[in-house]
Parts: sequence; C-alpha cells; structure tokens
Amino acid sequence: MEKIKIAILGGTGKEGKGLGYRWAIAGYNVIIGSRQKEKADLAANEIRSLKAGLSNISSNDNLSAAKDADVIVLTIPYSAHADMCKFIKEEIQGKLLIDVTVPLVPPKVAKVQMPPDGSATMEARRILGENVRLGAAFQNIAYEHLLNDKEIHCDVLVTGDSKATRDEIIELVQAIGLKGWDAGPLENSVVVEGLTSVLIGLNKKHGIQDAGIRITGIN
Repeated sequence: MEKIKIAILGGTGKEGKGLGYRWAIAGYNVIIGSRQKEKADLAANEIRSLKAGLSNISSNDNLSAAKDADVIVLTIPYSAHADMCKFIKEEIQGKLLIDVTVPLVPPKVAKVQMPPDGSATMEARRILGENVRLGAAFQNIAYEHLLNDKEIHCDVLVTGDSKATRDEIIELVQAIGLKGWDAGPLENSVVVEGLTSVLIGLNKKHGIQDAGIRITGIN
C-alpha cells in the first residue's frame, strides 16, 4: 500500500527540511513546497543529499504541492500565515493540515505574544473553515534534532479539532521517531505555541539551540 503524500509548505526552511527528511526516511512521499519552485527544487536536492536512496522527495510551488498532497504541513513564518491560509484554502478542503506556525514577533521572540484569534492555529481555523481537518504539532522541536539520524529525546504535544485528527497526527509524529501526546482541542494550541518563546529564552540563557520538552509520570 502506497503511503500518503505529505506537502510541507515553506519546506525550504530548516524546520521544513528537517521534517521532510524524517518523513522521507520513514517511507512517506514528501513534497517540498515554496513560493518559487526553483527554491523548492534546491531544498529537495539538499534533503536527498543527506542519505542515499531518498527518491520519495519531490518539489513544487506551494499551491501545486497542497493540491497534490493528502496531508499539508505549514512551516512558515507567522508574518505569512494568514495569507498562506487564504491562498491554499480552496485546494485543501477535506484534507488534514498540520500547523507548525508560531506567532513570534521579532525582535522579542522570547516573549509570548499571541494574535487576536488566540493562536496561529485558531487563526487558521477561522480562515480555512470547518471542512479542513486541522491540528497543530512540532512547535517545540528544534530543527537540529531533525536533520540527522540520531534518537530525539523530546516529546511532541498535538492539538486538533477531533480525537481522530489528533490520532492521525500522532501516528505521523511516531513515524519519525518521536513521542506524540494528545494535548486536547485546538484551543490548547495557545499553550503549545507559547512554549516556543519559553524555549527560545532558555536557549539564550544557557547558550544552546535545542531545548525541548518531555512529559513525565505517565507509563
């Protein structure tokens, strides 16, 4: 059975390339999306160069990638978030979208600053409507953990518009060697997104780049 196609929009960034690499080595068909197909081509070639035999990575412009995929993953700066949601809205109805966006407001990125909708994910819900299966994940995983084959000692909190949506995302989380946790409804994404600013602050204070989270006390 052929595995689903995952389109990573904004996939030319470090987080997008890291997730793309991990899903590709897990056997999924990955489409790297960008505003310019040429940039997507370069990023896909870069990912392929990390490991021999990665023939399941392709590239396209963002809209074409979203149209061709079963699952859409947003790894874009918050400044482009609303416009991207509007841009792809018609092509992703009925599909699963995983929002990785964090509403960081430079230069104070270590300060939690949520948008009027409450979170980037809730902004996506308002724009995309109820027919897109929507969830959020991976906001608290540094790309340094993803662009290699080492074991990742971090957990992923997953929010979503239904238990079925969260379960589907958790399966994709586990496929790349991470532990996924059901963190409840979309409204809880405010906490998950806000944690990123906390982790950025910890990175700065301790001179590191890859602080993460672990859930303890649950067998």
